[in-house]
Amino acid sequence: MLAAMLPYACVLVFFGAHTALAAGEAEGSRLRWEPRCQRPLTDRVPSTAILPPRLNGPWISTGCEVRPGPEFLTRAYTFYPSRLFRARQFYYEDPFCGEPAHSLLVKGKVRLRRASWVTRGATEADYYLHKVGIVFHNRRALLDVTRRLNQTRAGRDCARRLPPARSWLPGALYELRSARAQGDCLEALGLSMHELSLVRVQRRLQPQPRAAPRLVEELYLGDIHTDRAERRHYRPTGYQRPLQSALHHVQPCPACGLIARSDVHHPPVLPPPLALPLRLGGWWVSSGCEVRPAVLFLTRLFTFHGHSRSWEGYYHHFSDPACQQPTFTVYAAGRYTRGTPSTRVRGGTELVFEVTRAHVTPMDQVTTAMLNFSEPRSCGGAGAWSVGTERDVTATNGCLPLGIRLPHVEYELFKMEQDPLGQSLLFIGQRPTDGSSPDTPEKRPTSYQAPLVLCRGEAPDFSRPPQHRPSLQKHPSTGGLRVAPLPLLPLVIGLAFLYWL
Repeated sequence: MLAAMLPYACVLVFFGAHTALAAGEAEGSRLRWEPRCQRPLTDRVPSTAILPPRLNGPWISTGCEVRPGPEFLTRAYTFYPSRLFRARQFYYEDPFCGEPAHSLLVKGKVRLRRASWVTRGATEADYYLHKVGIVFHNRRALLDVTRRLNQTRAGRDCARRLPPARSWLPGALYELRSARAQGDCLEALGLSMHELSLVRVQRRLQPQPRAAPRLVEELYLGDIHTDRAERRHYRPTGYQRPLQSALHHVQPCPACGLIARSDVHHPPVLPPPLALPLRLGGWWVSSGCEVRPAVLFLTRLFTFHGHSRSWEGYYHHFSDPACQQPTFTVYAAGRYTRGTPSTRVRGGTELVFEVTRAHVTPMDQVTTAMLNFSEPRSCGGAGAWSVGTERDVTATNGCLPLGIRLPHVEYELFKMEQDPLGQSLLFIGQRPTDGSSPDTPEKRPTSYQAPLVLCRGEAPDFSRPPQHRPSLQKHPSTGGLRVAPLPLLPLVIGLAFLYWL
């Protein structure tokens, strides 16, 4: 999807980056970023939110998705003018969605309610489930689902609706919920359709070489909690990887037609993507505004120096879903270990990242006031903060008001792929939904954030961040600063005023 805009990289945020280091420049030097890496977000290919969202029609995944667990799946949802919906979820045994395990058929009704007061740009919705059925594509999948159901009392009731392994029928649909079969078997399986409670639809134009731009429609549904035990109660505040209209999707898209033509009896078998060896050297950038749980809007840029295994990250935070109203920028740097193949997530590579330096730049009056009224020496030492002025917070072991702790270690999960247009993509582990840090091996991610795009190859090794940094932000995936959610800033400011009074 991102690669479709590669020929027009110069008009996208951070698409393409290049710096030059003059010979003999000292340690305190600054990078000089190529102009196309400094393009403001307003210059990128625009997208338009559709309010209220228009859900009618078929929506499909554009590739294999990875959910926390890990779970590998593709989705095909259809919404009807009567507010009824049909959701098909296809689960797989492999990270390339080439070995189907089982499929879920979910039918129900969804009703849009109001604009979300938590997540700007989103719409809240209610949904009701009428039927849930499951089809097993091999005996192993049946045994695995039965084992998971038998772990709880409610699950054992659901397991009795499934056949013994010896009498399993390929392609048969077994009801988990209907007018006759009540009970929440989705919960017993650790699944949820709460994603339907938060909705955003947007349109954009995909540039086409030597042709008119192509309309692309995207459906963003609520994010899935990284802790399976919390999914029953969690109400989304962020998004998953978007579905796209089966009629208006990116091109080329080898998976789109396969998914659109599939059904629960004939799941799509996707061609494996071109897996790339993990070579991190170079500049990796967001393709646009990203959204995280706890109402965080951001863009990211990472520079990896492969020969020294050091990294730099830029996290630009915003208060709006278009990433046009900056609040603060964080620069972070450190080192990372040599990667080892993941034993939990096939195709992934496990690394350990250390954050040793950080700089903060407030970009609006609210954040600046919060920093100025924070406890002395809790963020950057003595002196007043001002809008647009960067300060080093390494000496104060980070920035307490923004939740930045130094030094800091995180256990990460990476993978690289190549999209249909030959563009390199870097997937970095998904941050925990509860805002905690993966600071132990047990908390290492099992799913991924939106991919970053390679915009320049191996980068020179610099010891200072550039003065003109591209826009990015938040709980870094590569070094993982933990930043307080923006909605808490007014509260923090209020408490700071009370403290000083």
